[in-house]
Amino acid sequence: MLFTEIMSKKTIFSFLILAIIVFSIWVFTDSNEKNDDFSERIKISLRDVGNQLLLSNQDSLSLILPVMELGESKFELSFEKRLSFYPDSLVAVVKRSFFKSNVSENYRVEVIRCVDREVAYSYEISIDSENTIIPCAGRYLPEQCYTIQFRLLDNRSIFFNKDTFLYVIVFVVFLMLQLIFYRKKPIQRIEENKEKFAAIGIFQFYPEQHKLVKEATEINLSKKECELLEIFVANPNQIIRRDELTKKVWEDNGVFVGRSLDTYISKLRKKLKDDASIKLTNIHGVGYKLEITP
Repeated sequence: MLFTEIMSKKTIFSFLILAIIVFSIWVFTDSNEKNDDFSERIKISLRDVGNQLLLSNQDSLSLILPVMELGESKFELSFEKRLSFYPDSLVAVVKRSFFKSNVSENYRVEVIRCVDREVAYSYEISIDSENTIIPCAGRYLPEQCYTIQFRLLDNRSIFFNKDTFLYVIVFVVFLMLQLIFYRKKPIQRIEENKEKFAAIGIFQFYPEQHKLVKEATEINLSKKECELLEIFVANPNQIIRRDELTKKVWEDNGVFVGRSLDTYISKLRKKLKDDASIKLTNIHGVGYKLEITP
């Protein structure tokens, strides 16, 4: 049973109203609390990164300065004292800390010198390993003042935003309207067509559509084949003279070639051969007869 037959308009419009209500609530609900929680988890994770770097410098006393949020998904970690480290140690520490906090699998890290704000080292991690870039991981960064900036590049959070949700809602509404107002029309046309076919053995003959239908299989007919078959169907088990066939089918359609009728009769025989109860018989010197055995 088709979707449009088992769901009433009232039910579908109820779903539409529900979707609009859910969307409105989602848009206008204050999400600051969730954003704040997300930011705090990142800051805790970055402080853990700072602690591990200081411990690798045998420093368990100096302070990690407050983690600064520089913008959307961008944070800066800074230290009270100078430090040194290998880049591969930084990569490993950040990876462990982010994994524990379930923060992100896509991010960029930049180590910036305090004295001139130049980038001393940077790398990028992606969930797609082909896009991960970790250059010069074994080169030692000498002791000096550094800040470390982290930018989260979470593709999932970019995709599942309010704009995307709005597009999904619009698409769902459009799809449902299509189901309501357009799918019934083809169904009605099919029902009308069913009333206009002629049964020929196992076939259903649709003269207006130039086709035979055998079970679920459609057999296309040319215009001439269709016109000939229409004459035979209207006069089953009766002899139709050759001159009558040629006159009705070819009279106003250009030049008639002598063997054209026989050619089209042969084509019809091939298309009707699957039903042994139907025969297009040649009555020698007279014409043809569509024989249908009950």
